[in-house]
Amino acid sequence: MISFLLCFLLLILVQYGYYIQEAGTVKNLHVAVYVTGGIAAYKAAFFVRELIKKGAHVKVALTRSAEGFITPLTFGTLSRNHVYTDQEKNDGIVPHIELSDWSDIAVVIPATANIIAKMTSGIADDFTTSALLASSCPKFVIPAMNEKMYFNPATQRNLAQLHKDSVFVLEPDSGFLAEGYEGKGRLPKISRIVSWIEKKVQNFSLKQDLYGKKILITAGRTVEPIDPVRYITNHSTGKMGFALAKNAVARGGKVILVAGPTDLKIETGATLIQVQTTAQMDEVVEHYFSEMDIVIMAAAVSDYRVEKPAAQKIKKHSEKMSLSLIKNPDILLKLGTKKQKQLLVGFAAETQHLLSNATKKMKEKNVDLLVANDVSRSDIGFGSDQNEVTFLQPDKKPRLIKKTSKEEIAEKIFDMLLSK
Repeated sequence: MISFLLCFLLLILVQYGYYIQEAGTVKNLHVAVYVTGGIAAYKAAFFVRELIKKGAHVKVALTRSAEGFITPLTFGTLSRNHVYTDQEKNDGIVPHIELSDWSDIAVVIPATANIIAKMTSGIADDFTTSALLASSCPKFVIPAMNEKMYFNPATQRNLAQLHKDSVFVLEPDSGFLAEGYEGKGRLPKISRIVSWIEKKVQNFSLKQDLYGKKILITAGRTVEPIDPVRYITNHSTGKMGFALAKNAVARGGKVILVAGPTDLKIETGATLIQVQTTAQMDEVVEHYFSEMDIVIMAAAVSDYRVEKPAAQKIKKHSEKMSLSLIKNPDILLKLGTKKQKQLLVGFAAETQHLLSNATKKMKEKNVDLLVANDVSRSDIGFGSDQNEVTFLQPDKKPRLIKKTSKEEIAEKIFDMLLSK
């Protein structure tokens, strides 16, 4: 009865012109909305209405349990599109792949503890989970559940994993719950949800010139153990690599981000693979290299590692201690000798003779673009949000990019590659 009345009310609003479109950052975006079986499922109808008011193209999928709270008719009326359920017929197409390929972004609202656990585990046992697993677009998850379920360690672990998987998660509100008491777990106001998504989407480029391109980016530092407590590393934070990944995703690329240890909040929309050592990074890059269209080695890797790391913490027994170091694999050099169709980008962090050292590296590593920067300056480089770099390409004059944000440098790197 509630679903019928809600549908009737929304039909009246549509009929009397409530749907005058507003300009918004979601305008013309293809938004897949996945509604799951929580008490807040009915609020998803108002969310769909707001998206359409702002000019988005919306398609909705309902889980079987969601249909117990609100009918497909409501969403079909609002979106003017077919509503996907578990009763889909395969008429020569695969419906969950069709929806996942159509989507620019995917939104799960409300996201129950059950759907969050399934997304974390890669379970595909119904239409919604299958479509989400097949989706390579940015995903937005809006949790809503009982407070005890939300704070259960299993749910918190699953939410942490979604963050690691570059899924955007909006924290629920506190307030009066369906169970009759105050607590955390309420679905946030629709206006807050839409505003949050719009802010994220603002970072997505309107240019889709990397659409369909497979891009691998390395970021941050690697660490080489001395013993279980100490290690060799450098000052790289990963900001440049993360900016590159964010820009590539915004332009439609399918991005794998291979990152060393970092304190950065991971919200890039890329597939994240975390590593520790140079050897681990080498192994991952080697595995994916042949599939890639563009590879950008922005990570600051350790050139040497300890030959025999100690199994136990080394104690202070003398005034001096010597470490035997051996050379790590030169990942960029290996890629330069193997590359065929790939565009390969390297970075050179120098403290002196910037152009001569960087030019030598560009030639030795056989890269298509080398990005050189002076890390001796305290106002740019490692840890800073800004940098000043020089682009070097074979048979071209060096191009100085004066001090600017790393996001702007990332934009210019892809512009340069696509102009080749």
